[in-house]
Amino acid sequence: MLRKEKVDFPFLLIVTILTISGFVIFLSAVMGITAKSEVKYFSILTNQLFLGLILGSVFAFIFSKLPIMLFRKYAFWAWIVSIILMLAVFIPGVGLHSGGATRWILLGPISFQPSEILKVTYILYLATMIASMGKNGIKTFKGGFVTFALISGITALPIIFQKDNDTMIVLMLAGTTMFWVAGARIKHLMILGLIAIVALGGLIMMRPYIKDRIVSFINPGEHLQTVGYQSQHSVTAIGSGGFAGRGFGQSLQKFTFLPEPVGDSIFAVAAEEFGFLGATFLIILFSLFCWRGLKIAGNIKDNFSRLVVVGVVILISVQAFWNMGTMMRVIPISGLPLPFVSHGGTALFFTLCACGILLNISRNQKHSN
Repeated sequence: MLRKEKVDFPFLLIVTILTISGFVIFLSAVMGITAKSEVKYFSILTNQLFLGLILGSVFAFIFSKLPIMLFRKYAFWAWIVSIILMLAVFIPGVGLHSGGATRWILLGPISFQPSEILKVTYILYLATMIASMGKNGIKTFKGGFVTFALISGITALPIIFQKDNDTMIVLMLAGTTMFWVAGARIKHLMILGLIAIVALGGLIMMRPYIKDRIVSFINPGEHLQTVGYQSQHSVTAIGSGGFAGRGFGQSLQKFTFLPEPVGDSIFAVAAEEFGFLGATFLIILFSLFCWRGLKIAGNIKDNFSRLVVVGVVILISVQAFWNMGTMMRVIPISGLPLPFVSHGGTALFFTLCACGILLNISRNQKHSN
C-alpha cells in the first residue's frame, strides 16, 4: 500500500541535521575571514544565510508539496535554460571571472553559479528520457546508449569549457549510475567507460595542472608550494585537531595557511576545530544520507521518481566523500566543495531544493520502513 501523506521522516531528519551542522561549521570557519575583511565576512555570511539556508529551505518545502509530474513535464525546458545560463558566463559583462575560471553570472550585487542549476536539471531531464524509453528501449543502442550519450555530452561540454573538471566527473558518475540502474546493457556501460578514459586522458594532456595533482598525490613531496599546498596544510589541520578538536572558531590553519577555508578546505577546518569526533560525525551523516536515499529509491515503483532519487543521492554523496577524501589525502586534490557545509549560497539553495524533490518522492514509497 502506497504511503502518500507523509515524507520519509528519517531522511528529513538526516537532511535537517546536515543543514544545521553544516551552517554551524560554516559559521566557525568563516571567522577567519573577519581578520582579512569585515565587509567580505558579512557578504559571505548573508549570502549563505539568506540565499542558501532560508530561501533554500523555503523552496525545499515548496518542492516537497508540488505534484511530482510537474518536474517531469518541465524538465526539458529547465535543462535548456540551464545550458543557456552555462554559456552566458562567457558573455562579457555577464560572466564573473574568479580563481582562474569563469563560472559565475553577475547580476548587480548578486552572483550565482549556473552549474548548480545544471546539476539538478540534468538529473531531472535524464530521468525523464530514460523513463520514457521503458525497460526494453534503454537496452537498445540507438534508443538507450545514443540518447544517454547525447544528453550527457551536451551537459558536459559547457562544464568542460568552464574548466570545472571535478563537477563534470561527479555529474557524469551520477548520470551513468542512473543509466545502469535503469537497466542499461553492460557492453554499453563498458563503451562509456572507454570513452571516459579517453576523454580524461585528453583533459590531462590539455590541462597539465590535472597531471600535477595526480603526481602530487602519488608523491606528496612534489609541488608542495603549488597544487600540493592545500593538501599538505589540510592534513596538518586535521592532525592538529586531535580527538576532540581545538574548539569552535579556534582553527589556526584557516587564518593563514589553508586556501579557501570556507570553501574546498572547510572539512579540514571542521576536523581541526571539532576533532576526530566532529569529522567522524560528518562522515556518518553523509553515509546515512546515502543509505536512506538509496533505500527510498528501492521502495519506489515509478521509474522516473526512482531515477531522480538515485541521481541526486549519488551526486551529493560522491561530491561529499570526494571532498572529504581529498582533505584527508586519500584522493587526489580537487576543487569540489562540501555539500551543505561549504560557502556558496547557490550550491546550498539547489542542494536543499533537490532534497525537497526527494522528500516529495518519498511520499510514494511502498512502505515506511
